[in-house]
Amino acid sequence: MVDNLASASYPNPERYLPSYNPSSSSQPSTTSSPSDHHYPYNQRAENDPSDHDQGVAKEQERLLPIANVGRIMKQILPPNAKISKEAKETMQECVSEFISFVTGEAADKCHKEKRKTVNGDDICWALSSLGFDDYADPLKRYLHRYREFEGEKVANQTKEREKIVLWDMQ
Repeated sequence: MVDNLASASYPNPERYLPSYNPSSSSQPSTTSSPSDHHYPYNQRAENDPSDHDQGVAKEQERLLPIANVGRIMKQILPPNAKISKEAKETMQECVSEFISFVTGEAADKCHKEKRKTVNGDDICWALSSLGFDDYADPLKRYLHRYREFEGEKVANQTKEREKIVLWDMQ
């Protein structure tokens, strides 16, 4: 299956990544919650009674919110285009599976390295190792710019604190 994914032709990923705007209040999410069934060391027995009443809730936790999926789909389409509920649900399932697939690969790497936290570099590595270099490269650039901005933000906060301390001392 990975061979098929690696040989597939994908559109320019830059088009789908958010542009990095330091003044924007939205920041990329560094967490995800893939379903338990993708990690063999987190699996529960299928007949576990504790999962019986939580089936619907678990399914909803596994999927991205459909409103977000629809909004992203609309950004790519012409303004007058319509998207069926079925198309949104299908895309919701696909992107959730893709996230689980990539996150699972990154988590396996972390597990082998005896680390508990998956970071952005692990996700970029997983994308590359699964053949999604066209997505990994722009994501690496985005991650680099994000980290630069965070460093500048911390430096600016430190300067502001120093100004406040100096002001209080006068």
